[in-house]
Amino acid sequence: MIGMSRSKKARGRVRTYLKKNDRVQVMAGKDKGKVGKILAIDLKKGRAVVEDANIVKRHTRPGPGTQGGIVEKPASIHISNLQLICPKCTDPVRIGFKLLEDGKKVRVCRKCGEIIEPASK
Repeated sequence: MIGMSRSKKARGRVRTYLKKNDRVQVMAGKDKGKVGKILAIDLKKGRAVVEDANIVKRHTRPGPGTQGGIVEKPASIHISNLQLICPKCTDPVRIGFKLLEDGKKVRVCRKCGEIIEPASK
């Protein structure tokens, strides 16, 4: 296998600390600085859909029960271009992990040390 790269299938899933419904800030690209909630995450591709960020226009055909035309919808952004916003200090922060006394692993803000609760709806 000299000179050949590993296939996408062999690479597997992307590891991330981001979860659905987290508030994130876009750190790079045309929507740099925008803040939104994560709507969906694709771990195989390492991408996330953020509301009100990376809006694309999709030309759709009319179908039964649907109207055709130009529809605007959010497209995916690579996870490396997103940074979680701490609910306490309201800044984009790096995330650490901490083990609680009961053996539960939680996300922690590296700036203020506050525990970041699981993403709620």
